[in-house]
Amino acid sequence: MDASLDRLNLTRAEAQARSNLLITHAYDVYVDVSEARHPSVTHYRSATTITFSCREPGTSTFLDFVNDGVESVVLNGRSLDPRRVAGRARVLLEDLEAENEVTVVGNALYSTSGEGLHRFVDPTDGQTYLYTQYEPADARRVFANFEQPDLKARFTFHLTGPKDWELASNQAESARRDGEGDLVTVDFEPTPPQSTYITTLLAGPYATWTDRWDGHVASSAPSVPLTLYCRTSMAEAMDADTVFSTTKAGLDFFHDLFGVAYPWGRYGQAFVPEYNLGAMENPGLVTFTEDYVFTSRATASQYEARATTIMHEMAHMWFGDLVTMRWWDDLWLKESFADYMGTLAVAEATAYTGAWTTFANRRKGWAYVQDQYPTTHPILADIPDLEAARQNFDGITYAKGASVLKQLAAYVGREAFTAASRQYFARHAWGNAELHDFLTVLEEASGRDLSDWAQRWLKTSGASELSVADGELHQQSRDPATGTEVLRPHLVRVGWYEPDDGGRLVRVRSVECEVASGPDGARTPVDLPSSDAALILPNDEDLTYATLSLDEQSLRTILQYPIDDGLARATVWASLWTMTRQAQLPADQFVDAVCRLSGEIPDVGMYARVLDQAATAVVRYAPAGRRGELRSRLGLALREALQSVGPGSDRQRSAVRTSARLARGAADLGEGSDRADEFVPLLEALAHEGPVAESVAPGLEVDAEIRWAARLALAALGRTTQESLDAALAEDVTARNAVWHRTASAAFPDPAVREAAWNAVMTGQTADGQVLSNDHLSATAAGFTASRQDLADPFTERFWPELEHLWASRSNGLASRTIHGLFPSAQDALEEASEQAQHPVVEATHTWLDNHPRAPRALRRIVIEETDDLLRSLRAQSAAPSLETA
Repeated sequence: MDASLDRLNLTRAEAQARSNLLITHAYDVYVDVSEARHPSVTHYRSATTITFSCREPGTSTFLDFVNDGVESVVLNGRSLDPRRVAGRARVLLEDLEAENEVTVVGNALYSTSGEGLHRFVDPTDGQTYLYTQYEPADARRVFANFEQPDLKARFTFHLTGPKDWELASNQAESARRDGEGDLVTVDFEPTPPQSTYITTLLAGPYATWTDRWDGHVASSAPSVPLTLYCRTSMAEAMDADTVFSTTKAGLDFFHDLFGVAYPWGRYGQAFVPEYNLGAMENPGLVTFTEDYVFTSRATASQYEARATTIMHEMAHMWFGDLVTMRWWDDLWLKESFADYMGTLAVAEATAYTGAWTTFANRRKGWAYVQDQYPTTHPILADIPDLEAARQNFDGITYAKGASVLKQLAAYVGREAFTAASRQYFARHAWGNAELHDFLTVLEEASGRDLSDWAQRWLKTSGASELSVADGELHQQSRDPATGTEVLRPHLVRVGWYEPDDGGRLVRVRSVECEVASGPDGARTPVDLPSSDAALILPNDEDLTYATLSLDEQSLRTILQYPIDDGLARATVWASLWTMTRQAQLPADQFVDAVCRLSGEIPDVGMYARVLDQAATAVVRYAPAGRRGELRSRLGLALREALQSVGPGSDRQRSAVRTSARLARGAADLGEGSDRADEFVPLLEALAHEGPVAESVAPGLEVDAEIRWAARLALAALGRTTQESLDAALAEDVTARNAVWHRTASAAFPDPAVREAAWNAVMTGQTADGQVLSNDHLSATAAGFTASRQDLADPFTERFWPELEHLWASRSNGLASRTIHGLFPSAQDALEEASEQAQHPVVEATHTWLDNHPRAPRALRRIVIEETDDLLRSLRAQSAAPSLETA
């Protein structure tokens, strides 16, 4: 057999060749999950018939099918020998005709990794749930297909399962046929033309809710049936009315904005367990992580995050599903647009009018971090194969791209941007598009030549740095990949801030600046009254994507005074965090600012993020000798916040969450038990089943999430027992509690516990043979690294020899979780600041990279990025002393 038939990776060149050769018409797919409830059954039957044309009769091609055995292959009436034409990942099709029909029957495997057809058994009631997740290329784990986004076709699915299960797919049910015993086969309506990666199947005893959107007269959109799904054991927590309300608001907004009728018939949304992503835009049946079904008390920022995800996926119904990228180089064409449009919809169509503030603080923060890695890449990335594609679902493709689109909308004007979007859909509906196609309609709508804009913003890497000095806005930027200077065009505002009578920084003046591209963009005059403002803020109102370099007076000011405006506040805190990561601002100064000013942050999302960053600063960026003192200082501030930020408030809950996380490290070698003792009374109060004393946290609602956060911290400190954790789980067995229990169980400061956790993650199963699903594998790794670096250190040398085997023996998803989870990133800096590159762990990573130049690119990327994070923490630990702010 040809060895290439076992190859999982698909290259861009192979996809282009297949696209040049074929035109796909229709799929008829049958999947039988009738035995899914039996854990001993590892596979299910899959049968696919595909009709397609071939532009060069007599040639050959291949189907993608990651299988557990191919039973038969029939091509144009000819039975082919599966032993010769079918491998582990591909099926060879030889001597094609002008018009072809192929049928492949075989077995596919149930997944516990969240890739393909995932099977989950609910520990609450023993019920089995199935759902699919395919992006970028895992539909081939369920049925034979041409797995690339530009070979669209119509799909007709047939799904066999128990009669009392919900059986669903992209389109509505067309017929139902009774089978043997308690089985039924559901036939679904054919889909419009779509790509393989956004097809979907759902099966299990899901609870359901239905509603209807009334349609949209101006775009001639008919009414749309709406359905929600979640596990039965979580049904009481599903706030269906709120989700439906958000969904309808989104459909109203996008029809007003795009003027194109929703083209996919039904609109289902399923909240599923052990999901690898936030959500996936399968047309007609969007899948979400069930973390968005709030079984514990959720904060306003969590509700806003769910609304943003709903809107993001809805935007994909047009950007991505109706018009799809041709290959994964243009992944940004859908993800950046969905990120931008999703935030726009939340800000303008829901009660979360501060969505752009959240975007500035969270999404752009993600982008800035990603753009600082050695692996940074242009928004328009070079994606030579599927392994590279999997790694590019990152902060650049999503958040940087969305930030740049926000700048582009400001640059050309909202009206032109919207008109271009409408024209884009009109020209490319049901097809595939590339960057050039969108730029063409945008140039037509705006009258601007965008070739230089696209070159500088989309085809280069890194962020511009903006500063103000001597009455000018200065821009400097160098592409880290090429080393060349890249001065980008920007439309920005520069703000002038002064303290008011109440001691809050308020905007006195803001002026607009259009920064030219090229050499003329290095300096731009700014019409400000003078240069001695308390704070001069480049990128006021957060219009562009750029890091900021603040003058010394401005830096002193923002470390002393709270800021009144939400977007300015988000921009400033993002800058402070970037400076901390870059070793430009010592960790103790960042922590001091959080202790002093965080109580003045009214936005709960930003408040929670800043607290979490402060905890990270203590754990990762503070010198080892200062860590205990800073932990105590931040812990005291958090305990005071529990009393001062409002009884039962979202900010109080955020402070509790951070307190529990911060406490875990108090047992680290060298800090002493007295540091732990500062946290234990609060943790024990939280872990107790009864109400928390008013003197500890007045009005706090303590639920499963808070109790398990406290139990995890107590386990990491060695202040509870395994028997206590087991008893707590036995009293309330849920999927989430089981995950939290696993993390806490792996966190005890006991070498034998850490050995067992290490072995479980590295082998993928516990000592008694229980296979770890994706969530449980990550949970075990999180417990292993929860605290006590000294207990993890002995495993470091065992880490490197396992990497290539891990990557080869597991799916990319599980391998990535393992390597990220166990990477030895908790290290203390060497004495001399200049010696951090010689740190033993850093040297070990470089040795591995040097000795494995041919390791898969995706694996090398993970190691490079983890190493960069480690180096940043070591440099920050050895940063210069604090700037005096008084």
